[in-house]
Parts: sequence; structure tokens; C-alpha cells
Amino acid sequence: MLSPIIQDALNKQVVIEAESSQVYLAMASWAETQGFEGVSQFMYAHSDEERMHMLKLVKFINERGGHAIISALSAPPVSFGSFKEMFQELFNHEVAVSASINDLVDISLQEKDYATHNFLQWYVSEQIEEEALARNILDKISLIGDDKSGFYLFDNDIKQLITPDNTQQ
Repeated sequence: MLSPIIQDALNKQVVIEAESSQVYLAMASWAETQGFEGVSQFMYAHSDEERMHMLKLVKFINERGGHAIISALSAPPVSFGSFKEMFQELFNHEVAVSASINDLVDISLQEKDYATHNFLQWYVSEQIEEEALARNILDKISLIGDDKSGFYLFDNDIKQLITPDNTQQ
């Protein structure tokens, strides 16, 4: 059984994961309108992945005797300036999600809820991967600089970063 403190904290994370999905979806739409098919496919796939992270939390809360609450979301931005700015925003967002997960881990330990602590370890590992991926993409964009042909190659190459678990749109 989840304590009210754990349930509230997990429900806040449900919102964060749902908003992450929306942010990636907005980035996918923007990239698609800019003519970058590879980037948009990557972002669509990651939007789906973030939604799965949210659903995993919803199911966990409900299976542990709590009640997952689905609430309104903040609207994501609709334009991003440049690809570098967009991926920098993505990186910053993933760092914030990691901080939220770490706070959840701390709460689970304070509440002595070791089942939730164990469940959250998957999210801790996932966030390490997400931050590393975003950092790697930013490094590649920095190498490209303002070379338009470099962005063409980058757009084709990013398709290879889509994990097999994700569906391509």
C-alpha cells in the first residue's frame, strides 16, 4: 500500500513524464515543419517512450493500492529557434527530470517504501541514458557548427539513435 506522501510524489512524476512526452511531440512537429525527417522521427519515437514511462508509473501506483491521477498539462513551446537551441532545451529538460526522479528516490527512502525505491531504480538508470544521449547529440551539433550539409547528414544519422522499442512515425 502506498502512503499518501508517496502517492502524491508519484502522481507529480506522472505529470512530469506526460509533459516530457508533449515536449518531445512539440519538438517532433517543429522539426518536421523544418524539413528534418530524421530528427522528427527521433522525437516522435521519444515522445512515445516518455508516454510509456508515464504509463509505467500509472500502473505501479494503481497496482500498489493507490490512485493514479491524470491531470491537465502545461503546453509545451511550439518553436525552438534552432536545432542547437532545441536540443539544449531537451538536455535541460532531461536534467530536470533526473532531479525529480532523484527527489522521488529520496522520498521513498524517507518513507521506508523499499518497493517504490526498487521500482524507481529503472528510472534512475533510464535518466542516465537520456542525459548521455542528449549530451552526445549536443556534441555532434557543436561539431557541425553552421555547416548546412552537416545538418543534412545529422538528420539522416539521428534515425539510427531510435531504439527498436520505439515505433517510427
